[in-house]
Amino acid sequence: MIARSSPLRLRNFRYLFIAHILSLVGVGVMTVSLSLTAFEAGGTEAGGTILGGILALKMISYVLIAPLAETVLSRRPRRATLVTIDILRLGIVALMGLAFSSWQIAVLAFLFFAISSGFTPLFQSVLPDLLEDEDSYSRGLALSRIAYTLESILSPVIAAAALKVLTADDLFFLASGCFLGSAVFLFTTRFPASHVSHKAPFLERVSKGLRIYALTPRLRGLFMLNFALSLSMAWVLVNTVVFAGGRLGDAEHYYTLLMTCYGVGAAIGAVTVPRLVRRLDERRCMAAGVLLFATLGIFLSLVSAPPVAGLMLLWSGFGLASSLVLTPGGLVLARSARSGDRPAVFAAQFSLSHAGWLLAYPVAGWLGASIDPAHAMGILSLASIAVTLLALRVWSAADPLVRAHSHPDLPADHPHLRDHPGQGAEQVHAHDFHIDELHRHWPQRA
Repeated sequence: MIARSSPLRLRNFRYLFIAHILSLVGVGVMTVSLSLTAFEAGGTEAGGTILGGILALKMISYVLIAPLAETVLSRRPRRATLVTIDILRLGIVALMGLAFSSWQIAVLAFLFFAISSGFTPLFQSVLPDLLEDEDSYSRGLALSRIAYTLESILSPVIAAAALKVLTADDLFFLASGCFLGSAVFLFTTRFPASHVSHKAPFLERVSKGLRIYALTPRLRGLFMLNFALSLSMAWVLVNTVVFAGGRLGDAEHYYTLLMTCYGVGAAIGAVTVPRLVRRLDERRCMAAGVLLFATLGIFLSLVSAPPVAGLMLLWSGFGLASSLVLTPGGLVLARSARSGDRPAVFAAQFSLSHAGWLLAYPVAGWLGASIDPAHAMGILSLASIAVTLLALRVWSAADPLVRAHSHPDLPADHPHLRDHPGQGAEQVHAHDFHIDELHRHWPQRA
């Protein structure tokens, strides 16, 4: 029974949600296969380094290509573009299953991630157009985060079940089937009209999202909190397979078990975040998530031989903490840009957050290979805490959306001043403030 207030009552959102889950599970199953392939190639000494390098290629493609992809693809029909991306990913992942060497898989992985860099920002830009009021959009973001957490649960479970009859390489073909299902649901969904403006020059549209991001303090704080999380979370994503193989003795079994626990914790976190955000706010919720993740990481580094049951609880805690950080981000982005600028801001967030991962992945792999993996987690967790404290200084606790500001350069009959009348010679007025063509600097007073 679907609640009356749930966005899942809308057929188009429901189909998008299913497509999102299938797409994410496809990426997740492919990542499981890459992880096991890296551990098989490098063992406990180099497995994390190899996987960290492959995931760094993912981040390079996301950082360099995502802003350009959003600019080019925002002019295209969104449904047809997303379906095409899924079909291309289907073919590339199938080729990974046929590859004979590690370098071939690395090249195909980079191509896959380059194509995927256009999928997430474009997909995310549909939600605020489909769910126009803030409450529905907030619920939609929570469900979108649940899709990510379902991937964390389903991917290891599906992979573990499939490994009973398949090899790690065969998982690539299973991932291809997920992309096919995603394409089918996207094709049968009716997309809302896009509100993106097409008048700005190409280079201006490329830089718009980055400029809005750089000039909005809460978005700078959002980036820093995401980066703080990535420092310790990268260890979980890169070194869990090494930890499972080296400390527990069975990479395939314990890696999938621990990552399933991670997904369960993330799902619990995603469900509780909307209520927590209403009681606190996005800033405090995200900061608490990073600090919880880092605290659990330090605990792991101090305990010499935790039992498997304890590790399962610990990984569940990692998942819960990650949701506290990642779920509210979409709401922060939506509040920080006009409707027409949201796709560019989502693309900037996608690119900048992955720039943090570009550093975190190879560092986590290198540290895990250079010293004891658990001690590496302790070092990364301390770094996460330091960045979080800095982020809380950048993103002020007093952060209202409505801000007083002036327009001394605008004539009194300007359309903006007709909508929001100003006072005095400097035309001082207040409204929901976003960086745009008329508001190029952040006001000092709220």
